[in-house]
Amino acid sequence: MAKVVKSVESMMKLSGGFRKKGLSIGFVPTMGYLHKGHISLVKEAKKRNDIVVVSIFVNPPQFGPREDLKKYPRDIKRDLKLLSRYKVNAVFAPAAKEMYPDGYRTGVEVKGLSDKLCGASRPGHFKGVTTIVAKLFNIVRPNNAYFGEKDFQQQVMIRKMARDMNMGVRIISMPTVREKDGLAMSSRNTHLNKEDRVKALVINRSLKFAKILVNSGIRSSVKIKAAMTKLMRTARGLKIDYMSICDPETLDEKSIIKGKTLIAVAVYVGKTRLIDNIVINCA
Repeated sequence: MAKVVKSVESMMKLSGGFRKKGLSIGFVPTMGYLHKGHISLVKEAKKRNDIVVVSIFVNPPQFGPREDLKKYPRDIKRDLKLLSRYKVNAVFAPAAKEMYPDGYRTGVEVKGLSDKLCGASRPGHFKGVTTIVAKLFNIVRPNNAYFGEKDFQQQVMIRKMARDMNMGVRIISMPTVREKDGLAMSSRNTHLNKEDRVKALVINRSLKFAKILVNSGIRSSVKIKAAMTKLMRTARGLKIDYMSICDPETLDEKSIIKGKTLIAVAVYVGKTRLIDNIVINCA
């Protein structure tokens, strides 16, 4: 069983000891309720580092007032049992008061990126994300940190933050892990009932359809979005939060698809908000 650390002081002391010994630290930050996507990050961290640290922390500031903080799935015993199979060295699982003590007033924001895509419909969300990741990097002091491409905007912002703030940590992106039917793995999938679970499959189908259309020669973002929207509407009850065709580094919208391009969507399936994306490269 991995060593479970609950205090900031203890985690800093532990990671400091690893670094003094010249051991490289691979870090996988999570909000728990782990699935195969998280485990793919853990496996990669195990391959590339001497030490692997996983954090489990559901971060209150990244949830809006009407979002699912209380409903977000949690099962620390389940997570620890799963991580024990992969011989993780330490699990940092602090309480909210440990990370945000009385009087806490500081935040970290990546301007120009935080108000696009998910940030446009979730004000303050990414400030919560980048703040907690900055804190975790300072506490764990990893050499390498691992993020999944399902949360594409998140890893773009964290890479930019780490570079701008000279954090000395390398951000490594890993491919989205999917269920056999194509649905991107997410802890929020547990909120889907059987009917909504089937409806959610149209999200990945629409992204694949977009790629087919681009490969067939269609370059207009307007036309691609219209085709994706039409396909998504075949699943009744879905609500599109946003659909973006943009540059994968700046997240600026593209009217004409050329070069490396991110196609990203956020969709409400019932009351559950799911995100997915695909990156294409065309002349």
